[in-house]
Amino acid sequence: MALSAWYTLAVIVATTALLMGTWIGADLILVAAMTALLVGGILSPAEALAGFANPGLAAIAVLYVVASGLIETGAARNVANTLLGRPRSVRQAQARLMMPVVGLSAFLNNTPVVAMLIPSVQEWARKNSIPVSKLMLPLSYAAIFGGTCTVIGTSTNLVVSGLVSTHTGLAPIGFFEIAWVGLPSAIIGVLFVILTSRWLLPQRLPPNRERSDPRQYAVEMMVEPGSSLVGNTIEAAGLRRLPGLFLAEIEREGSVLPAVAPTERLRDADRLIFVGSVDSVVDLYKIRGLIPAPDQVFKLDAPRPERLLVEAVVSMSSPLVGQTIRDGRFRTRYDAVVIAVARDGARIPGRIGDISLRPGDALLLEARPGFADRHRPSRDFILVSALEHSSPPRHERALAAGLILAALVAAVAVFHVSMLIAALVAAGLMIGVRCTTGPIARRAVDWQVLTVIAASLALGTALEKTGVAAQLAHAWIGLAGGNAWLALAAVYLVTSVLTNLITNNAAAVLVFPIAAAAAASLDVSFRPFIIAIMMAASASFATPIGYQTNLMVYGPGGYRAADYLRIGLPLNILLGVVTVLLTPRIWPF
Repeated sequence: MALSAWYTLAVIVATTALLMGTWIGADLILVAAMTALLVGGILSPAEALAGFANPGLAAIAVLYVVASGLIETGAARNVANTLLGRPRSVRQAQARLMMPVVGLSAFLNNTPVVAMLIPSVQEWARKNSIPVSKLMLPLSYAAIFGGTCTVIGTSTNLVVSGLVSTHTGLAPIGFFEIAWVGLPSAIIGVLFVILTSRWLLPQRLPPNRERSDPRQYAVEMMVEPGSSLVGNTIEAAGLRRLPGLFLAEIEREGSVLPAVAPTERLRDADRLIFVGSVDSVVDLYKIRGLIPAPDQVFKLDAPRPERLLVEAVVSMSSPLVGQTIRDGRFRTRYDAVVIAVARDGARIPGRIGDISLRPGDALLLEARPGFADRHRPSRDFILVSALEHSSPPRHERALAAGLILAALVAAVAVFHVSMLIAALVAAGLMIGVRCTTGPIARRAVDWQVLTVIAASLALGTALEKTGVAAQLAHAWIGLAGGNAWLALAAVYLVTSVLTNLITNNAAAVLVFPIAAAAAASLDVSFRPFIIAIMMAASASFATPIGYQTNLMVYGPGGYRAADYLRIGLPLNILLGVVTVLLTPRIWPF
């Protein structure tokens, strides 16, 4: 090999070692690798940065905006609650997650499926006290499994189908033809993940996970008259097992119901007293049918979806010290309403308006977004901090968000509209009908994920340009000699290895002519080799850079590259054996 090829291999090896052995962010490592290839003259600036202009990458970025509309309206929470329910164990949670995702990914490109589900799965995991690292890789893997079941399940299947139509005289790949291998592989893959994840999947905290908060707030919420919660039991309404939060009592028509039973049915205007940490209160605010009980809340001018929760600590010099919240005219003075008060980390019993404030009291407020910036320099408060993602959902627009998503799915799956075009239109509609806002949409985009994907595409380009990928493919397939079964296994293996080093589409395109030549020299049918390429190029589990969905869950799951190798390598081998054994029996040589 030429010096440029050896240089590229050295960069790839160093990158892999850093991803597996350090806690350095994947985006920093991959951008450094891209820079090394650029400085070494392997890639031109245009080639190095081409990944940032990739339509697939742009579609993922826009889909984050679509997902923000589903989250801000509560539609994502509703879908998650309906599909995922309340699992009793990690295995049950994985089964509830993976089976619907397999079905969705068979008819939708798996990348947008994962992009839209990541935030919902994160919230669902927190709500059910399940380590999110036990769910993120199963989410990615399930999407990959589903993509192997139809010709539109992944872009790779479409690419290979196009190559069959334009470069061979074979019949086109049928819509469900690959399912003869893809469906058994999906079933076996789901079972493998569920049965082995206890030992092979780590229990990690994502880097941005917040520590538990010792402050305990008592928050008074009211059942909105006419809401869907009315008539439901506490258990059925999902108010019994809230993480970090418990229902202390219910005030109803002047009487108090302590030690609320799970079978107690909710009524109009019931006042529910919850006690818990601030993060749990944020989750409470997103439940449809519950509204803050303090009367002062309804006197704020801004609509509730345009407000958020703020924590503020009373200072020694505050004019509120020694006064009750009511007498201090808090709402009039600050254009904000006190929702709860904590003192020395503990709840303060009694009505909010009757609490006499002291220095150091922690106040949980409902206010406009600009409250923190206006009052942070004030001497009235020691600390002012806005809570992220604490705005109440725009429940009245949940139906609109769901319809927009359904239109996006139909446009892509039925009318074959480009994912980028469909996503751009859907994102515009989400903002246009106020399912989300411009500032929220901008914050929703995960730039770290996009940077990782774009930089990894540059590494794949370098492997192709220097000829490293082609030389490895020819050499390995040549070892099969004259045996068709060994040649098929070699095609699968080399495609799988290349998929973990370069993009799956590039791996499929690269191996396709080599496999065609191997089939012709052996005088056997090319059909089994086509199926093997489609399966191997999609079924990539052993590295984070092997498939886009693997990269997308890397940060949210708090993973390291070694985590992928531990569970992904045996899964790669297992599905490779299934494919090589089944394919010639369905499509004979």
